[in-house]
Amino acid sequence: MIPSRVEETLPELAPFVHAVQGRRPDDGTWCEAWTVRDVLVHQTGTAEELARVLQAFLAGAPVETRGFDREEPYRRMSDTELWAAFLSRCEKLSEVAAAARALSPDTEVVWTGRTVKVPFFAEHMREELILHRWDLTGDDRTAVRALNEPWLTEHSVTSVGRPLLERGRTGLDLGPEGRIEGRLRTPGMDDVVVTADADGAGIRLAAPEGPATIESDAAVRVLLLWGRRPADPTRWHSTAGPESLRRVRALLGGY
Repeated sequence: MIPSRVEETLPELAPFVHAVQGRRPDDGTWCEAWTVRDVLVHQTGTAEELARVLQAFLAGAPVETRGFDREEPYRRMSDTELWAAFLSRCEKLSEVAAAARALSPDTEVVWTGRTVKVPFFAEHMREELILHRWDLTGDDRTAVRALNEPWLTEHSVTSVGRPLLERGRTGLDLGPEGRIEGRLRTPGMDDVVVTADADGAGIRLAAPEGPATIESDAAVRVLLLWGRRPADPTRWHSTAGPESLRRVRALLGGY
């Protein structure tokens, strides 16, 4: 059973837990390189690191964010040990996030070489739980409802942003003068504008203007930003033409 204080901070934890429990650890997922166990390892390492960085900041002794090698100890655990570690790390993150509520929400903390605001830490774990639950379940009702939440688009763009595009940008041969710009549109919401050139990538929210590169519901748009693809391709539409569409979708490589 998930303690109520944890559910209050991470309301998406219970649906993620149920999805994991309904599958074998060695089952495949929509994240093509990962099994269910790999997803759980990643989530455990993420929860630990979010809590570690935020707690160190609260203690007045900030630490640098570790890379994904932080996950290695969890890979060596048994399935039972891993499951206990995951729940424990989520509980710890909830405790640290609750303590951080005493700070102004505009307080900035260094995370992966950039600054984020205090609410980011719990919010980012919530996004991880939603996104990686989709990796397990695909487009079920719970996943689509969660992915459609406006805060998830905003978090992906403003709090994660350029790292989502960097792998895709690196794989494109843009050359010194090459440039890509794409507009991802969801009716009734701001466009997500993505750009890339030889100097880097950019992502921002902007009022709808001109033709969209891809139009979709909000859930599909979040999946595209994270390098995922909905099971039903008719949920997105484009009149941009094959070359423009190919380049923008290549840019949307995710992690």
